[in-house]
Amino acid sequence: MRHIDFSPLYRSTVGFDRLFTMLDSLGQPDNGQSYPPYNIERTGDDAYRISMAVAGFSEGDIEIESHRNVLTVKGERKEENGNGGDVIYRGIAARAFERRFQLADHVEVTGANLKNGLLHIDLKRNVPEEMKPRKIAIAAAPAESKRIEANAA
Repeated sequence: MRHIDFSPLYRSTVGFDRLFTMLDSLGQPDNGQSYPPYNIERTGDDAYRISMAVAGFSEGDIEIESHRNVLTVKGERKEENGNGGDVIYRGIAARAFERRFQLADHVEVTGANLKNGLLHIDLKRNVPEEMKPRKIAIAAAPAESKRIEANAA
């Protein structure tokens, strides 16, 4: 895969280092990480939902943390040998996982629930009032009357 060097841009820009770091990380593979599978869907104008398939995990096995625009979901299942039988074939994955999601500015986690083996994480974009676009009223200039007078000679 092609790698782009953003270091010349660091010299002439201020405050865009996070953007360049994000662009740089897009070119790097995610180490082939495909577990657990997930969906990201838009549920409203400023609302999103991440759904992850975490069959076999309970609420106590999963940890969700949001810090500095990064949402981290970790799962580690405790071994349970209470069945009394030997497993002949293990097709249900029980391995530990850690999945990170880069969140945009002003996106906050509003809740999470686990139902039927799916972990749903609800997100909402809350843009502060001072960051929202606002309309500027245009005031009419006072009308100046121009009078043209002829000089009598």
